[in-house]
Amino acid sequence: MKKTIIAAALILLAGCAPKTEQQQTTFVSDQSAPIVEVMTVSKQSVPQDQVYSATIQAYVVNNIAPQTAARIHEINVEVGDFVTVGQVLAEMDRLQLDQAGLKLKNAEDEFQRLEQLYLEGGVSQSDFESMQLSYNVSKSSYDNIYENTILKSPVNGVITARNYDKGDMYSMAQPIFTVQQITPVKILVPVSESDYTKVKRGDRVNLTVDALPERNFVGSVVRLHPTMDAATHTFYVEVQVSNENRALRPGMYARVKINFGDTFNVVVPDDAVVKLQGSGLRSVFVLGEDNVATLKNVTLGRHYDSKYEILSGLEGGETIVVKGQAVLKSGVKVEVKQ
Repeated sequence: MKKTIIAAALILLAGCAPKTEQQQTTFVSDQSAPIVEVMTVSKQSVPQDQVYSATIQAYVVNNIAPQTAARIHEINVEVGDFVTVGQVLAEMDRLQLDQAGLKLKNAEDEFQRLEQLYLEGGVSQSDFESMQLSYNVSKSSYDNIYENTILKSPVNGVITARNYDKGDMYSMAQPIFTVQQITPVKILVPVSESDYTKVKRGDRVNLTVDALPERNFVGSVVRLHPTMDAATHTFYVEVQVSNENRALRPGMYARVKINFGDTFNVVVPDDAVVKLQGSGLRSVFVLGEDNVATLKNVTLGRHYDSKYEILSGLEGGETIVVKGQAVLKSGVKVEVKQ
């Protein structure tokens, strides 16, 4: 009986003993308010731009070849040569051209003789007009043969392909040369149909290319294609870049940034946005009365410069938590870091 009383007394004393240091620390921690950093949000101008991938194209591509098969007499340029409008690129066999030239000279002499007689009243008007028609036909025939014998460049550009050598017989299988105009260049940008009304001719665009990562280029919208691609629901926006120094070349991979104007919405740091795992919800902690943090769902817009545009959920003027929200729960009172 005496031992039982002593054991009960010891248990009572143990229950009344002071808590350990670890127990005291845990108790204090559970009762303290989380320390957070906050900011007051406001509406700002948000640029609505999008980046699209596209390939640079030549402004004009011309395939240089005669109308009929013939022997190539001269090749005057090589791949990579820059050429100007009217520059002779190649000459074909001149036999037909020389024959047409003789025929034209005879027709011209006869026309001039009859013209003088007609002015003096020596021939009828019908004979004169018949000779005039014959001369015009000869002139047109000569001009056509000349254009298909002396092959000239129709544009200022660069030779990007040569498929024959001097002395080859042109077989009409492929052009002798390909000339591409690269000042300016153009880019066909596939833009979503939802942005169709946001683009207009004259809009300024910026672009970069992987081949020249340190440089930025400026172009403008020159044409909007009138039809949509039914499979991708996109339409083409044609962008033109002056390319005066010829740095851009057809085939380069480009990233084109088009600005669709600005909106005026609330902007928050991206660190302030809480992403709930397993759902598509995005939220922020809003500080209310007595420093109570409440989780509020928001709709995100553009992400730029480490910030999010908020389309709905915040009106501006609210105080939100920007640091320390990882350990917060909605309805918890917090301490604001000074």
